[in-house]
This record gives sequence, C-alpha cells and structure tokens, in this order.
Amino acid sequence: MCLGIPGLVVEVDPETNTAVTDVFGVRRKVNTLLVGEVKLGEYLMVHTGFAIEKVDVEEAQERLKLWKEILADAQPGA
Repeated sequence: MCLGIPGLVVEVDPETNTAVTDVFGVRRKVNTLLVGEVKLGEYLMVHTGFAIEKVDVEEAQERLKLWKEILADAQPGA
C-alpha cells in the first residue's frame, strides 16, 4: 500500500528537472519532469522519486494536518 504525503518544495533546479521537497523535516530530491514547472512553496505528491501531482496549498495543508493527527494517535507495534 502506498500512502501519499504532500511535500513542500524548498529548492528547485529547472536545468535538471529536480526539486527538493520537505515532509515533516525530511528532505528528498525528486524528479519534476512529469509535472512541469515547479516553484518554491508549491506542494508535490511524490511516488518513487518522481513528482506525480501538484497539490493546491490549502489541500496540502489539510492533508498534512490529517497526517499529524494520524501519527499522533498511532501506537508503535499496535
């Protein structure tokens, strides 16, 4: 099962079609070829290192809020 978490774009390199996204403090370099031009402050859904969708800022923040609630309720090993 794959669970998507939107990542905030914190760096962009249009020459290599890559960006760096931040998800809960974890940064990953992703390929942006499939979503076109990417700007700082946008949110991306990423699968296996490729950005597959741009997510509206408001929608991304709502999804992140839900993830924080889920993670706060999660119990290791349960």
